[in-house]
Amino acid sequence: MATEEVRQEILKTLDEGVVEYEEDQVKEAAQRALDEGVNAYDAVMNGLAAGMEKVGNLYDQQEYFVPELLMCADALYIGLDILKPHITVEDLGDKPKGQVVIGTVQGDVHDIGKNIIKLMFEVAGFTVHDLGRDVPLEQFVEEQLRTDSEIVALSAMMTTTMMGMKKVIEMIRERNPNVAIMLGGAPVTKDTADLFGADGYAETAGNAVQEAIKMISQLRQMQA
Repeated sequence: MATEEVRQEILKTLDEGVVEYEEDQVKEAAQRALDEGVNAYDAVMNGLAAGMEKVGNLYDQQEYFVPELLMCADALYIGLDILKPHITVEDLGDKPKGQVVIGTVQGDVHDIGKNIIKLMFEVAGFTVHDLGRDVPLEQFVEEQLRTDSEIVALSAMMTTTMMGMKKVIEMIRERNPNVAIMLGGAPVTKDTADLFGADGYAETAGNAVQEAIKMISQLRQMQA
């Protein structure tokens, strides 16, 4: 097992490697985490994911733009490829976490945020059904019914496409009132999510997983 000092140093190197889109640095630090006995889930969540959250903030503050986001995401994927196979069931807790249908709503081709959230779900042990971007609204409903997923996560990056979320929520509620629906994306606020009748709203990628786990435990209690 790594000492706390070594663990912190590795997490910091992973975090900074993602923020500075240094793929080699991330690759070396991820491998070192395994060699030094740092828990792989810890390295992902408190190293790679922590870095990606900072990247999200830099993007919000308009210090980073889409090209930087893509390079940071590449560095994140490299680290994940090395660490993810070493994440154990014990790390995730005993229960399977459930299923998520995720996609960016019709008319919207932005999918960087959605892809990061998807990664976080996968790392946290969810089964993810990714519909991609510019997804016809009915497809969310059909995929939820087909997979019986507990969560539908909708992303929109433009105010014009955000209204599509409201329609999807109405359509899903008609067919299956027990599904938890979660919204995310730059123009979406907690007020919007409440107004549209969503169950959860995620400001950040890490937040999305926390929200989803909360939502699934609420659903399971309701169904018990």
